[in-house]
Amino acid sequence: MTEAKRPVTLITGATGGIGVALARALSGAHGLILQGRDGERLEALCAEVDGRPLLLDLTKPATFAEAVAGLERVTNVVHNAGVVELGAVEEQGHEVWTHTLAVNVVAPAALTRALLPRVRDERGTFVFVNSGAGLQANAGWGSYAASKFALKALADSLRAEEAAHGVRVSTVYPGRTAGPMQQKVREQEGGPYDGATYLRAETVAATIRFVLDAPRDATLPDVGVRPGPGQGAKG
Repeated sequence: MTEAKRPVTLITGATGGIGVALARALSGAHGLILQGRDGERLEALCAEVDGRPLLLDLTKPATFAEAVAGLERVTNVVHNAGVVELGAVEEQGHEVWTHTLAVNVVAPAALTRALLPRVRDERGTFVFVNSGAGLQANAGWGSYAASKFALKALADSLRAEEAAHGVRVSTVYPGRTAGPMQQKVREQEGGPYDGATYLRAETVAATIRFVLDAPRDATLPDVGVRPGPGQGAKG
């Protein structure tokens, strides 16, 4: 595939578990723009997968337009970055809510707006990595679930708005996925962490690649990913 025809995919949260797995899954077939905050980790990953680093703090949307100004083609955007802090509504202060919504909702909306002209030009795809918490809110998950419900609303609105421009919009809902975020969640829940009982990050990455590479006559609005038979998280 020539460089001109190869899709260019931007991944946020690229140095996290699913982000790293997706960068590796797309390497070679897609040009990669990888967003992160840790410059050293980002440079190492970009060297491994031949990607372009995008050092960007997602809590500062006012910087997004300038940060992406030098980008040329962007075919796809995978909104993968996210934060989680568990706690009851009566316990969590506004700082937790503000930070969670800023990273999980405001940043994807602002970055989508900054990149939309490029993705329209390519008739590309936006993928929003959501969560089961974006479909059902449980006790102790209020701030995170609220952000993921809002992320679903963002994706649904964008899909309706951009259909006329040939832009596809998909939401992927992974179950619990092995990695640092799940380790943190299990610590907050007070339970053990056993990565073997969760989805592999590579499995979620393969699903996202399937969505990105789907034939142009198909769109996959909502895709759930759960552990296969005989597997599943405990606790």
